[in-house]
Amino acid sequence: MLSELLAILAPIVISVGAGFIWGKTGTDFPADFISRIVMNIGTPCLIVGVMAKVEVQPDVMGQVALATAITMTAMGLFGWALLRWMKLEIATYLPPLVFPNNGNMGLPLCLFAYGQTGLALALGSFMVMMVATFTVGLLIVTTSDGGILKRMESIARQPVIYSMLIAVILLVTDTDLPRWISNTLDLLGGIAIPLMTIALGVSLATLKINFWKRSLFFSLVRVGGGLFFGFIVCELMGLTGVSRNVVLLQSAMPIAVFNYLLALRYGHKPEEVAAMVLVSTLVAFLGLPFLLLVIL
Repeated sequence: MLSELLAILAPIVISVGAGFIWGKTGTDFPADFISRIVMNIGTPCLIVGVMAKVEVQPDVMGQVALATAITMTAMGLFGWALLRWMKLEIATYLPPLVFPNNGNMGLPLCLFAYGQTGLALALGSFMVMMVATFTVGLLIVTTSDGGILKRMESIARQPVIYSMLIAVILLVTDTDLPRWISNTLDLLGGIAIPLMTIALGVSLATLKINFWKRSLFFSLVRVGGGLFFGFIVCELMGLTGVSRNVVLLQSAMPIAVFNYLLALRYGHKPEEVAAMVLVSTLVAFLGLPFLLLVIL
């Protein structure tokens, strides 16, 4: 079991660690360029390429996506009530509680734990999170930046959205892509996960913990609350096997770095959100071995 855990976690820890060391050395890292490459080329190709080859029933993918959406909604309602009770700003603290890092951390984790099937199901969860982030997330953090139509226009320009539609069509119709297209998607999609994990490490190296008590509290709420609601949803929906485990893993991911970017862009205490991102990632890394021991 120890060797199995090591095989799953070591690649993620090492690649994130490589990025962390890179960031600490002060060597230039074009984060904006890397993120554009990942979001506009790597991730869309990864989504279409994996979905075109993996043997996953559309209804199973739909169940994972639905379970993720319900879990995020439950976490959002709980977070909203908690923040109202604590009299804290919704626009600052709610997105970190709702939107987990099921891309940079969740995708490689599910890949190494459950292979291509795990990655495909994790992509279903990731797609739900992406759509929610670019819609509900933006609605939470801003109310005056061009209105809803402007934000919807921004969403429509995201290649990830169209790759999701293509992937769903391929999955439902059980269509096989020509080999040259499949090989091209494999080549370009293969850059997504390594760059995601390295970029995560670089981001963590540049973030600082200035509000550690509150950061620790919200980190535990994010990871523990996500896992709790994910478990409840899986039980209610009767999910089992890899589907259930993927939902649990994706639900227990730490706060996504993108929440820090939103806070920075719209002026919602970015230093405190940065601290929550860093602390929650450390909490997740400490808790993942125990979670994997239970579900593997």
